[in-house]
Amino acid sequence: MGLPLLDCFLNANGTALAQGAPLPLRFGAWMWGCGVNPARWTPSSEGTDFELPVELQALDRELATGGKLREQVSILSGFDVRLDGRPNFPHTAGLMGTLTGSLPLQDYTVPAPTLDTIIAAKIGGSTRFRSLEMSCTGNPNQSYSYESQSVFNAPEISPVALYTRVFGPEFADPNAGPFTPDPRVMLRQSVLSAVKADRDRLLQRVGEHDKQRLDQYFTSVRQLEQQLDILLDGPADLESCVRAAAPGPESLGTEVGQSMSTNQLMASLLSFALACDQTRVFSMMFSDRISGLRQPGSSAQHHQLTHDEALDPAIGYQPEATEFVYISMEAWADFVERLAAIPEGDGTLLDNCLVFGHSDVSLAKAHGITGIPMMIAGTARGALTPGLHVGGATSPTTRVGLTIQQVMGLNTESWGSRSMEATQPVSEILA
Repeated sequence: MGLPLLDCFLNANGTALAQGAPLPLRFGAWMWGCGVNPARWTPSSEGTDFELPVELQALDRELATGGKLREQVSILSGFDVRLDGRPNFPHTAGLMGTLTGSLPLQDYTVPAPTLDTIIAAKIGGSTRFRSLEMSCTGNPNQSYSYESQSVFNAPEISPVALYTRVFGPEFADPNAGPFTPDPRVMLRQSVLSAVKADRDRLLQRVGEHDKQRLDQYFTSVRQLEQQLDILLDGPADLESCVRAAAPGPESLGTEVGQSMSTNQLMASLLSFALACDQTRVFSMMFSDRISGLRQPGSSAQHHQLTHDEALDPAIGYQPEATEFVYISMEAWADFVERLAAIPEGDGTLLDNCLVFGHSDVSLAKAHGITGIPMMIAGTARGALTPGLHVGGATSPTTRVGLTIQQVMGLNTESWGSRSMEATQPVSEILA
């Protein structure tokens, strides 16, 4: 467990570092596939004094720091993805409309950068890792973090691999005594500088297509140089930072127990990585858009059940498929609760985060893209008021993405294309 920032590192109010710099602000996206049963997930009233519906009961848990988890999470319902006459590509249109602000022209395509990469471009350059991507599916090829159609950020699927990547040999422990730069890092930095110095001469000798490729390459080089500079500077004075304990035995796969365990381990490791300012942007996929989650001993996957299982007329929903909704909401609650358990400044790590939880559809059986279920956890350093239920009244999901970008410091006045363009943030959750 990380320790709180000591008073000597903070200002008199405990709201910023002693030198005047604010505590780090982080953004994360957490995704689950195949939606919910809207009538059983959506609160019946808006504002703060709403009753948690049955499929959100996982949020009704006590936090170790006091209060209820539900007080840290806002529920966003009634926000739609609009097709503008385009096809509703199942499990793709809703996801891409929400994450990119645009509708795909073909199935399985990404029309624009995803929200996490947009924010990482703004705030990810000052940390060792521009962003961290994680997945509980056991499949390293499943990711919804895209720079473009052809450039995606492969996720870590193993908690052990994530631990090694973040807390391996290049991790600088702020409590380990005087910092000595690694000469191997210094050498790598000088080699990159030499490559950068030759850029202009090389660009004069190549064609237009190669210039575009080289521009992408040198952009990556500049990002790596920034990361190397961070390694040479040494760790920041963040007393909440401690090296995470190595994770125990892991079991990867889509059986619900495996996914739940991976989610919990990843959340624990990520919380230490954030507290140590190793990254400020992350994305986590609990289940993919065509959710392959399955119960122990069963080959029937969540997605298959949403289409094949008959509606129980006595209760009005699909009982086996709905079990996976409960599981997904438990996993979301576990993830957020872990961030809320790390003290930081005069509050918690979660207080300095904006975590966006979302799915790809509303009702999976109908491939519904009206009322996409979304949630926001954390206060983003006091910029957000948590614990609300806000109804979108059929406005586009891009209003949520626009709100997130503005809260994270981007100078974005509008976001999205065609009727998905949003110009008004969700003002109800702004503090």
